[in-house]
Amino acid sequence: MKSHLIQEEVHDTYQTRKKFRESSVCRQCDAVYHRGRWQWMEETPRGASDDLCPACHRIEDNYPAGEITLGGAFFAAHREEILRLVRNEGAAETAEHALHRIMGIEQGPVETVVTTTDIHLPRRIGHALDHAYKGKTEVHFDKEGHFARVRWHRDH
Repeated sequence: MKSHLIQEEVHDTYQTRKKFRESSVCRQCDAVYHRGRWQWMEETPRGASDDLCPACHRIEDNYPAGEITLGGAFFAAHREEILRLVRNEGAAETAEHALHRIMGIEQGPVETVVTTTDIHLPRRIGHALDHAYKGKTEVHFDKEGHFARVRWHRDH
């Protein structure tokens, strides 16, 4: 007899909070809910309803779904260059996926924390940093809280 594990489906409350009308437009970022997903469109469909997309809702509530912490002596010495890569990765992800965005970049004296509206962007940024600068990347995912925490660190 085979044993089957029952996996409970994890829900992001910002994604499942309500059902959006087909052709809704976000009043803050102009993303359009079309064919079951939020996306960028050149033109807003005629008769689109006014709404708030889940990413803008997270930003408004200051409730990130992910974060990446950057640190180490190498980071401190190359901060602007590394943050440029972080912003470029964020822009590339946002261009592909309307709900995947950088919420904020908080620079502390030792570490910098980048918060995101989704769980995938921190990992993408961590992989890009590994590819470009090496270092050490740790990825932690909290299924219950639907939150991704990534730490990238390089001393020299």
